[in-house]
Amino acid sequence: MAENSTLEAKGLDELPSVAEAIIEMGKSYDIWLLMGEMGAGKTTLSKALGKALKVVDEVQSPTFSIVNEYLTEENATVYHFDFYRLESVEEAIAIGVEDYFYSGNICLLEWPQKVEAILPDRFLRIDIEDTLEGTRTFKISKYG
Repeated sequence: MAENSTLEAKGLDELPSVAEAIIEMGKSYDIWLLMGEMGAGKTTLSKALGKALKVVDEVQSPTFSIVNEYLTEENATVYHFDFYRLESVEEAIAIGVEDYFYSGNICLLEWPQKVEAILPDRFLRIDIEDTLEGTRTFKISKYG
């Protein structure tokens, strides 16, 4: 059974506080699923999470590389995946995603439904929905 919370951002200026709240809710989770339609704001949220996690470099979409690795100011590692272009689960296995998933580091996953068969049982799911002009809702669910 999932434990749920909902957050809202009426604009980009409210995203940092949403990111801080998500980090607080997800602090005991390593796998964070970013769910939403194309253009919902998955990468934008990833960038805000990166800033809040004190990632040293600017978070960029890993659309073509599938995974980007970032270091934080505390020398922790954050992995950011974009599985949109993935053709199969086998392709993900071939690049070693399971090693990343079980590394103990935060893994931000865009388009995680493409690798659903190999996801760990314990994860934080963040459903992003564009509800009104410039307003986003973030439904946070804890699993496992």
